[in-house]
Amino acid sequence: MSETPWQERFADRTVTADEAVAVARPGQRVFVGSGAGEPQALVEALSARGDLSDTEIVHILTLGVATYAEPRLGNRFRHNAYFIGPNVREAIAQGRADYTPIFLSEIPRLFRSGRVVIDVAMIAVSPPDAHGYCSYGVSTDIVKAAAESARFVIAEVNQQMPRVLGDCFIHVRDIDRLVASDRPVLEAVQGEPDEMAKKIARHIANLVVDGATLQLGIGTIPDAVLHYLTDFKDLGVHTEMFSDGIIPLVEKGVINNSKKSLHRGKIIATFVMGSRRLYDFIDNNPLVEFHPTEYVNDPFVIARNDKMIAINSAIEVDFTGQVCSDSLGTMFYSGIGGQVDFGRGASRSEGGRAIIALPSTVADGSISRIVPTLKSGAGVVTSRGDVHYVVTEYGAAYLHGKTMRERAMALIGVAHPKFRPWLMAEAKSRKLVYADQVELPMRPATYPDELERWIDLPDGQSVFLRPLKLTDEALLKALFYKLSPESIHYRFFQLLKSMPHEKLQEFLRIDYEADMAFVVLTSSVDEDAEMVGIAHYLRDPRTNFADAAFLVRDDWQGRGLGTRLMGALVEAARRQGIAGFTADVLARNAAMLRVFHNSGYPVESRMEEGVYNLRIPFQESAP
Repeated sequence: MSETPWQERFADRTVTADEAVAVARPGQRVFVGSGAGEPQALVEALSARGDLSDTEIVHILTLGVATYAEPRLGNRFRHNAYFIGPNVREAIAQGRADYTPIFLSEIPRLFRSGRVVIDVAMIAVSPPDAHGYCSYGVSTDIVKAAAESARFVIAEVNQQMPRVLGDCFIHVRDIDRLVASDRPVLEAVQGEPDEMAKKIARHIANLVVDGATLQLGIGTIPDAVLHYLTDFKDLGVHTEMFSDGIIPLVEKGVINNSKKSLHRGKIIATFVMGSRRLYDFIDNNPLVEFHPTEYVNDPFVIARNDKMIAINSAIEVDFTGQVCSDSLGTMFYSGIGGQVDFGRGASRSEGGRAIIALPSTVADGSISRIVPTLKSGAGVVTSRGDVHYVVTEYGAAYLHGKTMRERAMALIGVAHPKFRPWLMAEAKSRKLVYADQVELPMRPATYPDELERWIDLPDGQSVFLRPLKLTDEALLKALFYKLSPESIHYRFFQLLKSMPHEKLQEFLRIDYEADMAFVVLTSSVDEDAEMVGIAHYLRDPRTNFADAAFLVRDDWQGRGLGTRLMGALVEAARRQGIAGFTADVLARNAAMLRVFHNSGYPVESRMEEGVYNLRIPFQESAP
């Protein structure tokens, strides 16, 4: 006996929205499709039913109106959020709805195991293809598991839903009721990134490398990051979701997925939220594959992507590296989502990096988001042991494998400058930093990140030159203990045997104006960097000349570092209106003397007891 053709099944099972939702009974659990894939007609019809009571609604974030969460329907429905969106936040805060904290990768197991029974799944799909398969469209995420586990499946078949490829199809025979629809798919159009988002994004872009695979969420910071990636090559995407921001990079060939170590040539995601342009971009596009969250968000799968860069947001971060992302104190705000899934996956990826990004302040700059302790009742989403990078508009703090002291110092360094003295005082009171740690002034100097740059040396080696930071103590210490006795004597005019904290921090006490230092690093990324050179000047207010000194690690000498450091130091000094440099150089330190004499400025010198006293005015260049 032949099976009924799917076209006949489609016709037989097509009903109105009211008829479709009539299957729901009091006391049952109803799943609602995710994000922009919310089945709007079905939600409206279900909410209009006056004969339901004690009906549980479950879903992650949805973009539509959640009428079932309104107070007037409190006796009929109770919502349980696996991720809190704006449309149900008030209901949860008032105790009219519930929140279940759970990793996005693990929600499907709840459904498939029967621990959370789905009685009715209400989903939105694309029209069936020639073989009777409907695509889950803009949202596969946990929808696929819900539909495959539900006792009864109702699908809103939307003519405007894109047909997305991948592991994201359901056959008409597996749908119990179909409702015809021709509604615009819900949109989440993002605004232009503000200046703060751009600053954060620039620091994040410094952590990206050619051939990296990206996880990007929605919002102004991810979109701003994409803006700074236009000069990169061969980027790929393996992400929970993405929005319109990737389209220009795909069109320019920056995102081509050619170097991915998993799903080469494909953008892998679970859902999208954006504009109609985005939905048209993914429609029947072989470049894009959607898979369910139990696969895409699996940390072991994520880790198979080499150079995996995971970028996630936070509400606040404490001194020890604990990250709160789902609550404002005791008020539940969003959810765990995929932050830990991707953070752990990226940290285990070969060459991968897990990044937490957040503005340094909130409430118009009146509250710091880098804090001594999380707010009372705040939840820890990413633990101390999982956190790697924390990025604000003031830079990137690398925390993984660091002591509590190093973490506190690094996080204070990326906090808003006006909060740093308070944060330092709090860190001292908790014994997290040295008791004699350099005190920050009430108006701390602003780090001049515009002076950061990559420089190419004559031998073809590229190194990263930037101003010295308060958090560079460990790098500076490592540099000292790799110096030969001769180099130490040339720099300090004595043979120092050690460089303890109390001496090191004196080199770190700079204001980037009268007192300035540049360092040369082997990488722009702290986790990989070694310090191989440093240059410093200190202005004498009586003469407006600054005393300059240089130090280059022995195995890097003779490669042009001194010359490049001199150039950076002169540039910074002239910006501050300094008239010139003075320096004391041992007569036998021929390399350092060459650096000063080749600076392009006239050098006045006199010898005293084997030491050249140099004076280099900037008013006129050497002929």
